[in-house]
Amino acid sequence: MSADIKVPTLGESVASATIARWIKKVGEAVAADEPIVELETDKVTVEVNAPEAGVISEIAAEEGAEVVPGDLLGRVDANGAAAPKKEPAEVSAPKTGVNAQQEAPGPVARPGVGALPAAAKMMAEKNVNPADVSGTAKDGRISKGDVLAFVNKPAAAQGAPAAKAPRTADVREERVKMTRLRKTIANRLKEAQNTAAMLTTFNEVDMSAVMGLRASYRDTFEKKHKGIRLGFNGFFVKAVCAALAEFPAVNAEIDGDEIVYKNFVNMGIAVGGANGLVVPVIRDAETKSIAEIEAEISGFAKRAKEGTLKLEELSGGSFSITNGGVYGSLMSTPIINPPQSGILGMHKIQERPVVVDGKIEIRPMMYLALSYDHRIVDGREAVSFLVRVKESIEDPRRLLLAI
Repeated sequence: MSADIKVPTLGESVASATIARWIKKVGEAVAADEPIVELETDKVTVEVNAPEAGVISEIAAEEGAEVVPGDLLGRVDANGAAAPKKEPAEVSAPKTGVNAQQEAPGPVARPGVGALPAAAKMMAEKNVNPADVSGTAKDGRISKGDVLAFVNKPAAAQGAPAAKAPRTADVREERVKMTRLRKTIANRLKEAQNTAAMLTTFNEVDMSAVMGLRASYRDTFEKKHKGIRLGFNGFFVKAVCAALAEFPAVNAEIDGDEIVYKNFVNMGIAVGGANGLVVPVIRDAETKSIAEIEAEISGFAKRAKEGTLKLEELSGGSFSITNGGVYGSLMSTPIINPPQSGILGMHKIQERPVVVDGKIEIRPMMYLALSYDHRIVDGREAVSFLVRVKESIEDPRRLLLAI
């Protein structure tokens, strides 16, 4: 009896995936719930587990194929036996001499033969000869994109050798195909620039109070909360939540000809992952303590590096925070994450001379940047929002008293 291996539901706004790697091959034994194939989506890499114990009896979609939820990936035979492992071939001395028996040459492998399933289907539909299409997928196989590129060529160019590049390739260059995640990041950032009326307003914040509070209670905090470190992110998340309650347009989004105001804060926190920047979401951040926020952010950072973030952790954000300061950035203009209407950029803490009560003092200062969608957030609201964040960080007692 065999069980189907199917593409699972991929999460909100994720319509398809690419088969990145088959962990198990046909004939290999698998345990129930053991990872057998990796799918690469626009956001994360997803492992598909074996539906039951048995042997991989069929692979229906090859690496590089584009699939959608419900598609058949392969099958597991519960009653099958694993293929025996091949013993290493015994190496014998070459036969020489006039009486040596000449062995017939074996078949020569042809790299690049074949097409991915989606490409084969499209070529059949459009009556395209596979011999006319150059494959760019793994091992030279033909992808759906190769077929589309061929079909969209002028008729005179189809079947003709590709034109030479306008410049000579440098042997020191290396070309690497963009991952789905990187392409999605590029498309979404460009979409934000093309769609939103995006502006950025700046301010600076004196970090003395938060740094003093952190220095005084860091060890006690870590001991009480079982190893959770007290950073700056928790303070900023709480400060932003308080400011969003006062200026709800910054936490809203446009849906058609309506503005959707949210009575909650799902805070996106930008973290660097193995495959690029990702923005996992702290849900209902306004209801959580600094310890809970710091614990979630720490978990996000760890799973992002391991590539184990789940799809549901990356969707549903209503506002985002990004911290370029961890990489040394002094000032930047962050790009909003559609359909959100605002993003706060934190930056490097740097000691600078500032005037305090008429005297010049050296203080640890940080530039803050708020990028916002001017279609629904007025300049007055944006500036006032950022001032409120500044006031809460410079006097954390405001957060405790909710003022």
